[in-house]
Amino acid sequence: MVKAGGWLMVPILLCSIVAMAIVVERFWTLQKERIVPSQLVVQVWQWAKAGELDEDRIHQVRAGSPLGRVLAAGLANRHAAREIMKEAIQDVGRHVVHELERYLNLLGTVAAITPLLGLLGTVIGMIKVFTVITVHGVGNPEVLAEGISQALITTAAGISVAIPSLLFYRHLQRKIDDLVITMEQEALKMVEVLLGQRERGP
Repeated sequence: MVKAGGWLMVPILLCSIVAMAIVVERFWTLQKERIVPSQLVVQVWQWAKAGELDEDRIHQVRAGSPLGRVLAAGLANRHAAREIMKEAIQDVGRHVVHELERYLNLLGTVAAITPLLGLLGTVIGMIKVFTVITVHGVGNPEVLAEGISQALITTAAGISVAIPSLLFYRHLQRKIDDLVITMEQEALKMVEVLLGQRERGP
């Protein structure tokens, strides 16, 4: 089938490999516990309550997860005003979100271009058909088979790659949105806990 589809099957197959690699990598990377450890804010609060929240602890938090990077930005400014603390969290948060969305644009591009590659294969196949008709007429259907096969196979292949690519693109985008909302909630919780503790302190 690949041979019958012509040279356009090569970029379509490459697109399918790229899409599969991105989906597997993003599903592995975007596991919730890897991005947003459930007990991280509780651990930070316990360190702060015990007076153990030093630079080593902050570095440990920063290196542990994307949420840790966001929280560490706030912890590094914990003695500043609330607005400065939140601004630092937002600045780092934008970088973290950008990293979470890595390769998604490429996956969306694959979903967009593979049907076009299939359509191009259809056009090329039909051009071959009409060229053969012009030269040999329509008396021998076997002569037309190559162009018709190329037209149908490339179209089917392009759509077959595009549909799952688009589905996974939408799913991963939604997953990232959910993770970002969770990170925002956890960061706000940490700010309120630390500031509340400071306000109650001596």
